Amino acid sequence: MKIDMHCHVKEGSLDSKVGVEEYITLLKEKGFQGMVITDHNTYKGYRYWKDHIKGKSHTDFVVLKGIEYDTRDAGHILVIMPEGVKMRLLELRGMTVSVLIDFVHRNGGVLGPAHPCGEKYLSFANTKRYRMFPDLLNRFDFVEAYNCCESEESNAQALSLAKKYDKVTVGGSDAHKPECVGMAYTILPEPVTCETELISMIHKKIAFQTGGGYYTKTTKEKMGRVKMIFAYSFWFYNKGGELLRRHGRKTKMRQENPVDPIDPIELEYMEAQHER
Repeated sequence: MKIDMHCHVKEGSLDSKVGVEEYITLLKEKGFQGMVITDHNTYKGYRYWKDHIKGKSHTDFVVLKGIEYDTRDAGHILVIMPEGVKMRLLELRGMTVSVLIDFVHRNGGVLGPAHPCGEKYLSFANTKRYRMFPDLLNRFDFVEAYNCCESEESNAQALSLAKKYDKVTVGGSDAHKPECVGMAYTILPEPVTCETELISMIHKKIAFQTGGGYYTKTTKEKMGRVKMIFAYSFWFYNKGGELLRRHGRKTKMRQENPVDPIDPIELEYMEAQHER
């Protein structure tokens, strides 16, 4: 089963130019049988598909619910929760990565770093968090080893990380424009019909095939040498959003599932930060 595991649709992502129905049509034309909608910090795109398209058209195509979560300290993380599990907390960006891992695992989900070797601040391996505690990768369930908006070098490094830590590899286009849709893929050895089935395959560490082409017309590519502005802009955007949503996040955390950073790596990190 050929699926795209990193998709942004305009119903959920302000920077996407592709509606979910057009996205599905383009993927089907390229031989895909499914997709995971992974908008940033929201399920709006998936909800639009569920409310307006599901059961009415494209009934031969599988659409799964995911999210690309903006952590406070470790860049973008792809999250997939079981079928029917709705967590409002995942729509409030700014949790630390260790708290996110605890929260997702306690509620039956899986997660892994998106474009882990990409831009500073946005990508796990290029954050201070990773430099201090690289073995935190052990706690992830998968690694996005192929992203068509990344460079060949970035994807090679991501694949190397996945192999080093024995993680399932996934691939996705990360598309925001029609011409980028379907340029990266994940091939599952057998079909899935819901998130729970995909999660089960990841838990079993079933090998997925990933690959595709390269999209060279991204914003960061157009910016050339000044693309660090893009990374620093994200840092300010993420810090501001984290502060604005802090109260709501704490409230939802108490309501949905009290999460304490019980991981020893997180405790070590907190102590190091306190000493500074």
